[in-house]
Parts: sequence; structure tokens; C-alpha cells
Amino acid sequence: MTPGVPKGETTWRRLWAALAVLAALVIAWGSLTSGSELPESLPWDKASHFIAYAGLAGLIGLAGVHLPRAFLASTLLGVAIEFAQIPVPGRFGGDWHDILANTLGAACAVTGLKGIRLLQGRRVAQG
Repeated sequence: MTPGVPKGETTWRRLWAALAVLAALVIAWGSLTSGSELPESLPWDKASHFIAYAGLAGLIGLAGVHLPRAFLASTLLGVAIEFAQIPVPGRFGGDWHDILANTLGAACAVTGLKGIRLLQGRRVAQG
């Protein structure tokens, strides 16, 4: 058990952490799959990047990781995967538009979580 964290919250954090790892694996698998194995046309490519990395950063934040670190971890994973795509057949790695979509998604998620936490803190303080 984590000191200072109620038992029920520790259970939730572990669940969020497991889901974050699963999300990272799914993102990596999908991103590093050969272009010939993907559908001809993927609609809303940048929105898919945004949503995937928003989800990842949100899950990392819900797992109890400080939000700046959650943002940094998801953003760095996105950059690493973009450059890991370079040798993958049929993929165009290092796409700065994809990196931007990944980063904006992560930023929106941690900003949203920060806002929710601030609102929750005000409600607790007001009693």
C-alpha cells in the first residue's frame, strides 16, 4: 500500500496503471504495424493520434503520476514511436504533424485532469 493513499484509491491507481500500459502497447502495436497490413484509408488520422495520446496521458495521470510527468511520458513515447516508424515498410515516420497531434492530445488530457482536481478540491474545501 502507498503511504498516505487510502486502500481503495490504491486499487484504482493500479487499475489505471495497468490500463495505461495496455494503451501504450496498443498504440505501439498499431503505430509500428507495416503499412501494407493497415486499411487503405484511415479516416481522421490526426484525430486518432490526438485521442490515443489524450487517453494515454489521462490514464497515466489517473494512475497517480504527477500530471507534468504524465504529459512528458506520453509525449516522449509519441516522439519515440514516430521515429521508430522510419524503417517500417509503408510507414512515414518522424511526421511532425503526428507528433503535434500526440502532444496536443496529451496536453488536453492533463489540463482536463488538473481542472477536475481543482474543482474537486474546491468542493471539499466548501464542505
